[in-house]
Amino acid sequence: MFEALRSERSLRTLGRPGAIPGPWELAWQAEHLEGASPWEILEWAVETYGNRLALSASFGGPEGMALIDMISKITDEVTILTIDTGFVFKATHEFREEVMRRYRLPLEVLRPKLSIEEQVERYGERMRTCSPDLCCQVRKVEPLERALKDYDAWMTGIRREQTPQRANTKVVTWEERYGAAKIAPLAFMTEEWVHEYVAEHGVPVNPLLERGYRSIGCEPQTRPVAPDEDTRAGRWSGIEKTECGLHWVDGKIVRGNA
Repeated sequence: MFEALRSERSLRTLGRPGAIPGPWELAWQAEHLEGASPWEILEWAVETYGNRLALSASFGGPEGMALIDMISKITDEVTILTIDTGFVFKATHEFREEVMRRYRLPLEVLRPKLSIEEQVERYGERMRTCSPDLCCQVRKVEPLERALKDYDAWMTGIRREQTPQRANTKVVTWEERYGAAKIAPLAFMTEEWVHEYVAEHGVPVNPLLERGYRSIGCEPQTRPVAPDEDTRAGRWSGIEKTECGLHWVDGKIVRGNA
């Protein structure tokens, strides 16, 4: 089923092989890739950026796992970037090790400059339990900013239907803050599509998903959700925050009020 999503059209008609697209070219490219299959988008990205392309994955959701599986069938040169905030679930750590024994892709674990104790000393005791929003900035955004200096483009598993803030996610865009192109191969895919892909291809998923967690982040700020709750209701529960700051909307970081 999913292999059939690869189009017969030549990927070379979607861009100029060997040329790194600038911001204006990416705007044109976003229009031409709109409606393309994830396979097409991934193949275009690999052809365009080669080993200067990275995939950001938290090893928490099925979206990232689906992308890891697909990428591994195209190339073994795309680096997986994952952020270890120091607050990550033990189960996620163990799952990451299991996944990387299966998929032969380079892995780069990004860590904050400050240890948790150093963070508490600098910003106060509230930072011991992953207090938004400053904690997300120090432990997520800044490590990714540093890492992306070595890449021309990064991919993410975010989808439009996940949150209102992500509803306008483009398949590819230029992110000035990171100085890199941002590619969302699953932007217009549904949750059902992701689960079908994972099941059909035997892709492993984080065991916490079977324990009621539907969106997995840092342990102090993540809880299981009820069947009738929103997928991300367990993230930063009790405060109006849905984004950690890694993803932009209309050129701005989206954060709630702490």
